[in-house]
Amino acid sequence: MIKIFTTGGTIGGLEYVNSTDRSLEDSIDISIFLKAPNISDSYTIDYLLDKDSRHITLEDRELIRDRIKLSKEERIVITHGTYTMIDTAKYLGKLNLKKTIVITGSFILGSEKHSDAPFNLGFAIGALKFLENGVYIAMNGEVFLHGNVVKNMQENRFERKF
Repeated sequence: MIKIFTTGGTIGGLEYVNSTDRSLEDSIDISIFLKAPNISDSYTIDYLLDKDSRHITLEDRELIRDRIKLSKEERIVITHGTYTMIDTAKYLGKLNLKKTIVITGSFILGSEKHSDAPFNLGFAIGALKFLENGVYIAMNGEVFLHGNVVKNMQENRFERKF
């Protein structure tokens, strides 16, 4: 069984105006990304937050932590905005939660026809099968350990930190 926690961000099709207001016209339930590929693992989705990740606070990260600890599932996916995805990964990575946690998101709105959201979510779920306990970021076909990743803002992608 896989537990999926959502926190908001582009993957859910939410477009944030001035980083605080959001347009819900094109919001999307990420469960639709999981129906078409007929994923064999069972999963449940908990909708924790609905935020632009630039506004995720320590209290929000503590909520995520607490929900992970309470979850009976050992394999966790967290959907998250890309702005502070690394911060959340580092926070959780320091806690040694003894679970496999993969954080993913998208650069293109989940509601857009050519979004990377469905692929990234499916890739994150697939990566859970091969990773050891720890906290990872899975984006655009790459998996990064929580302490070895940077976001290249010019190229709009994640890369290994050297």
